[in-house]
Amino acid sequence: MTSNSIGFSSWLDIVGDRLLPAFPGFGGQIKDRVLHARFLPKIIAATVFGEINGVVTERIENLAKLFKTAKLPYVIKKDMQSYLITHSVSDIAMLSFLHSENNIIDKKTARTRKTARNITVTLKAYLRAIQKAGVSIDPPMLKMVLKLPNLFLDLFFMTWLRTKMVRDMMLPDYANNANNEIVQLSNDLMKFLSQNDIKSEIHVQ
Repeated sequence: MTSNSIGFSSWLDIVGDRLLPAFPGFGGQIKDRVLHARFLPKIIAATVFGEINGVVTERIENLAKLFKTAKLPYVIKKDMQSYLITHSVSDIAMLSFLHSENNIIDKKTARTRKTARNITVTLKAYLRAIQKAGVSIDPPMLKMVLKLPNLFLDLFFMTWLRTKMVRDMMLPDYANNANNEIVQLSNDLMKFLSQNDIKSEIHVQ
């Protein structure tokens, strides 16, 4: 269960067809060796998993039974690579704002229209780029982002930037760890796009 913006080839070289990609659908922080989980509403996020070839195998069915028994929301995907790359793109766009010039952004700057517009522009640019690379945007509702006016998205992200979730994300422990992950995801995404001869319109700082 991990973010992935470059595909599975390097992992397949290690474990072969034992690899079963997934994404947890929730987050949190480890403090004093205790995991403080942050669950989103079931309608927004669920644990996602699926075979790389999209086949619903016996191990997928067994895993689904475990989640059902535990009463945890889950979704079986036929194209995990597209899902994970799309999710990584949204993370890159929405979390790269946490740091500016190697420092955690201050609350006042985070809530500005400029920050919201940076998220809007970055998200649209990367969604277009992965589409050109042959990635199916998943979840499909993100396709709407490409059709919505920037002004509408700016207002949405300005509202989001004022939530408690974002305030928590700006705390040093979370922001620094998130930044390290975003830098890695961004670098991997650039490699993926380059491998597919796609030039992105945006470079995330």
